[in-house]
Amino acid sequence: MRNRILALAALAAAIGSSLAAQAQSGVTVGRAPAVVDSAPTIAADQRPAFREYVVEQRVPPFRIPDRIVVGATLPESGVTYYDVPQRFGATTYRYTVVNGETVLVEPRSRRIVEVLD
Repeated sequence: MRNRILALAALAAAIGSSLAAQAQSGVTVGRAPAVVDSAPTIAADQRPAFREYVVEQRVPPFRIPDRIVVGATLPESGVTYYDVPQRFGATTYRYTVVNGETVLVEPRSRRIVEVLD
């Protein structure tokens, strides 16, 4: 009986720590708009206008072989980052177009913080 209780306690601890690690990761994989950091980004109601702005600017797209996901780091060279105009909100992030998708990037680390398409 004692061995069963210890085994159940160990199993519960293993499951609990696994769930806690997943909850703290802060990274969402896929196309859903997700934010890694808490710095201000483009408001949801401003996103259609921002996408239109990016198209009007004819930003040259950059291609990489990997999927575009929040948390991915872009290469050091070959990517041009652009300032987000003040009318779309104050943000410390820059934007670029990668594989046809507009992304917000933390400029120092080159890490994707949000996929806008």
